[in-house]
Amino acid sequence: MGRKYRIAVIEGDGVGPEIVSEALRLLGELGFDAEYIKIDAGWKYYEETGKPIEDDALDKIRSTDALIKGPVTTPVGPGTYRSVNVYLRKTLGLYANVRPFKSFKNVSLRELDVIIVRENTEGAYSGVEERFDDKAISYRIITRSATERIVRFAFDLARKLGRRKVTVVHKANILKESDGLFRNIFFEIAREYGDIEHDEVIVDAAAYKLVKRPQIFDVIVTPNLYGDILSDLVAGLVGGLGLCGSAQIGENYAAFEPVHGTAKSIAGKGIANPIGEIRAAALMLEWLGEKYSDEKLKKLSRAINSAIVRAVEEGKVLPQDIGGTAKTVDVTNEIIFKSKTFLKHSP
Repeated sequence: MGRKYRIAVIEGDGVGPEIVSEALRLLGELGFDAEYIKIDAGWKYYEETGKPIEDDALDKIRSTDALIKGPVTTPVGPGTYRSVNVYLRKTLGLYANVRPFKSFKNVSLRELDVIIVRENTEGAYSGVEERFDDKAISYRIITRSATERIVRFAFDLARKLGRRKVTVVHKANILKESDGLFRNIFFEIAREYGDIEHDEVIVDAAAYKLVKRPQIFDVIVTPNLYGDILSDLVAGLVGGLGLCGSAQIGENYAAFEPVHGTAKSIAGKGIANPIGEIRAAALMLEWLGEKYSDEKLKKLSRAINSAIVRAVEEGKVLPQDIGGTAKTVDVTNEIIFKSKTFLKHSP
């Protein structure tokens, strides 16, 4: 496929190593030429070393073209290590968390085609907290620069993909300063994109409308916490977290992962759903294809996504979390077979 890519890999915790290995196997079977650089991170590594991520991780990652990762455990409560995901987003400048959701016939609860663009570096996940005896304070930071950047990203993405509308989701009726700033900047920038519709929805109303009338949404742009919560809601409408992947994009680098957690209860049983990780791999190929003008990667990404849709909607080889009986490896094999078929017949 021309250029040989260098890809950083964080296997993660729980089912992470299983689904990451399946996604990489699929990429290899389909001819993606890459060197993989393993990065140690997560709960298992922390138990072994006392560190949530290896010391030279950033240097290794920055030497690669992209990062693909599995889910990583973030311990709950005070006194535990900070999220590896948040650390990577901040240090690598991965300001845009892009989560596309599209329904499957016979599987999804609603018909929808929505992209959630979530500001990825500040808001409620700024990580600035203080504790005073029995009082805890968390600082929710919204800045003009980060908001302008994510709003422009959402409109540019909508324009590139031929989308019709961008909706800002906020709680500016209550959080008048922080969400008010995010909202006002959205409407300032929206004037620069006269070819794209724009509107606003309060976050609680957005949750309701996504369940009742998801077709009114196209591209959503929102602060960090809201995007995190609404993504799980929409994944439920699609059919399950295991069907969805995400991209975390910065100016010059990007990371790709499924939207679900570590699913420790089924780790090692060979029944984890690999589709979210495979979706993430397809998003990685699309991003690399755009960055390096590699049409073969774009074609491969389209074939994988089409294969996933065909496999899920046919329903013959489905993972257990969406009602099937297939093993992880069998689901991957089905997608590999269908991807090759699409590649064979595509121009």
